[in-house]
Amino acid sequence: MTQQASTTPQVLADAFVTFNRMSEQLASSYRELESRVSQLTNELDTARLERSMESLARERVAKRLETLLDALPGGVIVLDNQGVVQECNPAAEALLGHGLEGQRWNDVIARAFAPRTDDGHDVSLADGRRVNISTCPMGDEPGQILLITDVTEMRRLQDHLTQHQRLATMGEMAASLAHQVRTPLSSALLYASNLKRPQLDEGDRERFTGKLLDQLRHLEALVNDMLLYARDGTMGEQEFEPADLIGDLQRTLASEIEASRTRFECRNHTSGMRLHGNRQLLVSALANLASNAMQAMGEGGLLELDVRSDDEHSVAFVMTDSGPGIEPQQLQKIFNPFYTTRSEGTGLGLAVVAAITRAHGGDIRVVSPAKGRDNGTEMSGSIFSMHLPARKMGTRDNERRREHVAR
Repeated sequence: MTQQASTTPQVLADAFVTFNRMSEQLASSYRELESRVSQLTNELDTARLERSMESLARERVAKRLETLLDALPGGVIVLDNQGVVQECNPAAEALLGHGLEGQRWNDVIARAFAPRTDDGHDVSLADGRRVNISTCPMGDEPGQILLITDVTEMRRLQDHLTQHQRLATMGEMAASLAHQVRTPLSSALLYASNLKRPQLDEGDRERFTGKLLDQLRHLEALVNDMLLYARDGTMGEQEFEPADLIGDLQRTLASEIEASRTRFECRNHTSGMRLHGNRQLLVSALANLASNAMQAMGEGGLLELDVRSDDEHSVAFVMTDSGPGIEPQQLQKIFNPFYTTRSEGTGLGLAVVAAITRAHGGDIRVVSPAKGRDNGTEMSGSIFSMHLPARKMGTRDNERRREHVAR
């Protein structure tokens, strides 16, 4: 009894010591846990604040972008990878109609667009306006962005500017034309007055008659060239292939080629391309280039015509001759009206070529001398290249062509 009584307090004391130590450990762990919880809470609050600030920043950027898109004068359309309109700005709806979002782009094209053969790089809308469309990818996301610009007013101003420039040029040409007409007209009057002489023998009469006719033909050529220069090239428009122009040109030049013994080689590399414009005027322009080249080469020259596609929207008629070339100081003047180095020339041939080319939305360029070799002989002629708007024939064009051939 005494032994048990003496040991029980000791056991209890040890138990209390152990309990106190464990309590201290628990209290320490709890404090550490509280500290960790407080730290995590602070970190979570900081993260929430940062996310909130980032969200506000994104909202501000999105709002700014939305305001910017709404303020843009051009249309902006976002398409997904299925070609469905996901977003658009007010300018796009003003051009193509409201309710674009959710529509298929092909359906929008069928409803709002009405392409014309003379559109060139632009596209006509059903209401007559013209727009320019460019595309860009969405980066890593599928789909694309369409940028649509209304160029109706710009094209109208360009047409007016071209018209004013033509009128200004015509005013400058009036004085030159009077001078050009006066000389052959005075000669013609002189020859005509000689024909009135009663004592004139038959030989002189025929000689004066021939010279009179020469001067009248010169006047006729001058007037015809002047009329061609003055025309805007929009009458009698049609659609045709470059091969059609080549065939017309060969028939037009046949007698001149034979008389000058010129070797005329044509190569056409424009399969599937179509031109739009005045076919007769374009043949006249090419014939003018060819005639100038043959006159520069003399008899037995080589004249080459290469027709090729610059791209899907342009065709180039490149004419190379084996003549003596053009002096550098003359290159800047050869397209000016009434500029000529030949006494019998009207000075309007190349001016007519340039005017017809511009009227068809193209441009003409010249390089001279054109270094090359023909059967081992050095060539130093000139290269004239006429670049005209064109389009690639689509499936429907090919089907129509096959039907026409079948008939």
